[in-house]
Amino acid sequence: MAMKKRFWGIALVLAILLIAGGIPAEAALQLKLGHSVSDQHPYHLGAQRFKEIVEKETNGEIEIALFPNNQLGTGERDLLEGLQLGTVDLYVGSTGPMGGFEKKFMLFDFPFLFKSKEQAYSVLDGEIGQYVMGLLDKIGIKGLAWYENGFRHFTNSRRPVNSPEDVKGLKLRTMENKIHMALWRAMGADPTPMAWGEVFTALQQGTVDGQENPIPIIYVQKINEVQKHLALTGHVFSPSMIAIAKAKFDAMPKEHQDIIMKAARESALYQREQITRMENEQVEKLKDLGMLVTKPDVAAFREATKSVYDEFRGELGEDAKLLDQILSEK
Repeated sequence: MAMKKRFWGIALVLAILLIAGGIPAEAALQLKLGHSVSDQHPYHLGAQRFKEIVEKETNGEIEIALFPNNQLGTGERDLLEGLQLGTVDLYVGSTGPMGGFEKKFMLFDFPFLFKSKEQAYSVLDGEIGQYVMGLLDKIGIKGLAWYENGFRHFTNSRRPVNSPEDVKGLKLRTMENKIHMALWRAMGADPTPMAWGEVFTALQQGTVDGQENPIPIIYVQKINEVQKHLALTGHVFSPSMIAIAKAKFDAMPKEHQDIIMKAARESALYQREQITRMENEQVEKLKDLGMLVTKPDVAAFREATKSVYDEFRGELGEDAKLLDQILSEK
């Protein structure tokens, strides 16, 4: 009888604690999302939208902490390696460094490949983009959705750029991407790969003369403070991606996987809207801040970089046909 009373007494205490919230619920799954740029950039805005959707749809069972400005690594390559090692859970960033992990990602690095954003979206969201994204699975990364970084443009501290000849002899920072480096060598420049976290100081000290990036990067990272000239060359459309460590994704219940995928797709649409809005506003803001802006005829730049196709298409193997398919689209 005494034991029975003790059992019911314990049960009553447990019930009261449960009702009062005294027994902690199962801890939420906490994921770290890293990217390399400012919290004012559309990468971060897209990541915030992703976080909001995931936390709401999972009722807080998944929590996402955002780490901008290279807090989880010294550059995008570091962050991608972190996905493989498990030190980073989620990544938002460009696909430029991914060619070092999977050669087929070089497909999107060829100069003047896309004629418009609309064409780029169609390719990325279609069969070609999904095929390339799926190749990451074998290296421990799960691609979730295509973000964008926009068309890349060129800044420098020495002179206006109106033609490929104006680029000759300039030392400029590029991503660690051999196609990007080759396109600048084709115009007589001296490309220097460098982690993004080191770039502002290198520009400030004159270690390099220039850099190339989409307008929102140039604006939110205050490149105008160390660069006088901006040339709207649009030489490469820079896809970006939200990705997750595959081991982390595979360990989730199917319900959570579906929410992660849905949030990635919805946040991608929002992120694209934000980057387009910023591009349209920020060129004028950069002019107001003192940058001298030129808009070269890109035909000469396209002609000057044709050799890049001959040099690298072979590295795509049988998938070089995808390059031709994109180029043939109107």
